[in-house]
Amino acid sequence: MGCGTGSLTFALGSVAQNAKVTGFDYSQAFVDHARSRTDDARFSFDQGDAVALPYTSSSFDAAMSMLVLNFLSEPEKAVREMVRVTRPGGVVAAAVWDFFGGHTFSRILLDTAAPLDSGAAELRAKHCSLITRPGELAVLWKSMGLNEVHQGEITVRMDFDSFADLWEPWLGGQGTVGAYLIGLTGDKRQLIEHHTRLAYLAGGTDGPRSMAATAWVVRGIV
Repeated sequence: MGCGTGSLTFALGSVAQNAKVTGFDYSQAFVDHARSRTDDARFSFDQGDAVALPYTSSSFDAAMSMLVLNFLSEPEKAVREMVRVTRPGGVVAAAVWDFFGGHTFSRILLDTAAPLDSGAAELRAKHCSLITRPGELAVLWKSMGLNEVHQGEITVRMDFDSFADLWEPWLGGQGTVGAYLIGLTGDKRQLIEHHTRLAYLAGGTDGPRSMAATAWVVRGIV
């Protein structure tokens, strides 16, 4: 659920080589792109709303959602749908970025921009309130009646070649941060870019940086 361009879907297929994997996303553009990446009949992609999955009950051995639940307006309904379409004994799992304490590169931008623009302060407050507290995912999973619930964390490194490598992808408008930046006036965006660059450089010269990024992960059994 929330397959995006299909990268996770294909990764699952490479691990479970006898499995059929269905990717599901709200964006038709993402679904079309994912479909264009393969002609393997094991993979299929559907478009729709996560709170009303178009599948019969108990039709999957497992359901997963990676890095999308905290962007949904009704995450509880989406999890309930994942539980519904998973057979008894099957796994329901998810991961969400720990925007509060484990997403260094977005905090560099938002903590820098917040004193300069109220919109950045509002976006930071929203990011830091969405399923980011310790144990919050486990509480949600247990409230759905799932058994053997376990919450943990996974940390990876986000590597950037330069400040431009950090900054320029956001200017494509992708995600909540990208949408925020392209909505700014030119002068305000330049001001925030200047101070974010200083935060990235941290007194050094431009060049490669590696930042930790942590996701909360959870699983349970139907």
